[in-house]
Amino acid sequence: MSDLSELYQEILLEHNSKPRNFYKLEEADRSADGFNPLCGDKIALYLKLDGDIISEVGFQGSGCAISRASASMLTQSVKGQSVERAEEIFGAFHRMLTEPGEEPDYDALEDLESLAGVAEFPTRIKCAILAWHTLKAALEGTQESATTE
Repeated sequence: MSDLSELYQEILLEHNSKPRNFYKLEEADRSADGFNPLCGDKIALYLKLDGDIISEVGFQGSGCAISRASASMLTQSVKGQSVERAEEIFGAFHRMLTEPGEEPDYDALEDLESLAGVAEFPTRIKCAILAWHTLKAALEGTQESATTE
């Protein structure tokens, strides 16, 4: 295993064992639930908006290490960002996992690049992307649960 792969694995394991922003945000203005039937991952994502800025974000749920780490990293990447920027980050992350031959948008991804290796395991992509589809549902204010089906 290369040093870079080992570093990425350490980042993933760290976010899984000590997820950031892992709490129910009681004063959330937006929220959504997500479910990955393939793996059994479940997430509830909470957002507090201050105008167009995501001022607070939290999540709760259960699932595999990839799902939990991705949700943790999502909260760090969108907190303090505008809704438009969060949607740009979503797009860059989605393309990184679903179009692996394309050059990733490193400016948008920052630390999220450490999840690029998930693209090598097609059955695990849904685990990594669940929190992101849940974010999109929360931003859009849809009442339906996000799912990876």
